Amino acid sequence: MFYFVDESGNTGLNLFDANQPILYYGVLGARSNLDIVAQPLLEGLRKELGVKRIHANELGVAKLTTVANRVIGFSKKNDLRFSAFTVNKIDHAVITYFDQIFDAGLNEAVAWHHYWTPLRYPLLFKVAHLFDAEIAKEAWRARCEQNPARCTEMLKGVHQKLLAKLHTLPDARSREILEGAIKWADANPEAISFGSSNHESTLQISPNLIGFQSVLQGIAIHASAMKRTVRRITVDRQTQFNGAQAELAEIYQKLRGHKTGMGPGMPKFDYSILPEVPPEFKPGDESAGLELVDISLWTAKRLREGKPLSPELKGLLWIQARRGITDEVSLAALNSRWRFLLDLPQPDLDTPLPKDMQEMFDDMEKRRREAVAGL
Repeated sequence: MFYFVDESGNTGLNLFDANQPILYYGVLGARSNLDIVAQPLLEGLRKELGVKRIHANELGVAKLTTVANRVIGFSKKNDLRFSAFTVNKIDHAVITYFDQIFDAGLNEAVAWHHYWTPLRYPLLFKVAHLFDAEIAKEAWRARCEQNPARCTEMLKGVHQKLLAKLHTLPDARSREILEGAIKWADANPEAISFGSSNHESTLQISPNLIGFQSVLQGIAIHASAMKRTVRRITVDRQTQFNGAQAELAEIYQKLRGHKTGMGPGMPKFDYSILPEVPPEFKPGDESAGLELVDISLWTAKRLREGKPLSPELKGLLWIQARRGITDEVSLAALNSRWRFLLDLPQPDLDTPLPKDMQEMFDDMEKRRREAVAGL
C-alpha cells in the first residue's frame, strides 16, 4: 500500500486561533504508487484548469466540480481509500494537562485505579468541567515553558483558578479527589515535571504530533485489515514539524513486535503491525498523490464545517471515504467512546467485594489520603 498524507488547520503551537480550532490530517491509500499511476490524470486536470498544481483551496467548489467525475472514476478503478484524523486544539490543551497532572505514576495523590482503568475518563471530564478558554491557555503556556521556575509559577496560577471552581462539581467525592491531586501537584512541581525541556520536546506534545500518531496507527490498522504491506508513506513537506514526525515514526518502528495496554478495560494496541518504512517528505508540487489527497481533505473539511459542496464533490468523498477510517482527539470523541460505561449494570452495593480486592482498594485509598494529609 502507498499512503499520501496532508494536513490542514495547522497553527503550530498556537492552539487558540479562533478561525482554526481543529487540526486535520487526511490520508489517501492506494495499492499502486499514485505518484506514477495518477500522473497522467493530474497532467490533464492541471491543463484543463489552467494551473501548475491543483490547490483545492484556490480552485474552490465550482472549478473542482468540473473535474470531480474524472477523479471519481480514477478512484473507483484504483480503489482509493481516504481516512481522516482530527485534533480539537483546545481540548488537547485540557487533555495534556490532565495526562501530566493526574498520572498516577507521578502524582501520589491519584490512586492507581483512578488513572489506569476506565475511571480516568469520568475523572478527565470532571477536570475539563473546571476549565474555560483562559485557563486552558494558561495551562498550555505552562506546558510549553522550558524554564522550570517560570513553569512552576504559571502552573500555580492555573491551580488557584481550578481550585476556586471546585465548588461547581456536584459531588463531594469528585471535589475531594481533584482537590488532593491538584494540591499535591502544586506542592511537588519537580515530581510532575510539567514543562518542556527543550523546543524538540515541545514539538512532540503539539497537536501536529498527536494527530500524526493517529495517522501512523490508522495506516497500520488499515493496511493490516487489507493484509497489505506498507510500501511508502509520503507526507507533505513543511519544515516546522517534519523532523519531529520522522522522530516519532522511528520510535514507532522500534516498538514493532510489542503489544501494549493501558490497564484493565483500557485500549490496547499491537505495535507489531506498524509500518516499517519511514515517512518521506515531499513538496506538494512534486507528488500527484499529495495533489489528490489535498482535494479529498479540503472536501472533507468543508463537509465537517457545514460549508457548501456540490453533489459531485460529495460523491467523490463518499467513494474514497466509505472504506477509510476516522479518529478524533477531543473530549466529545472520548465521551462518545466511553459513554457506554453509564449504561452498564449497576453493582449490588449490598454485596461486599472479595476480601483481597477490598484490601487493595483500601490500601490505595489509605496511601492517597496520606499523600494529601499535610497539604
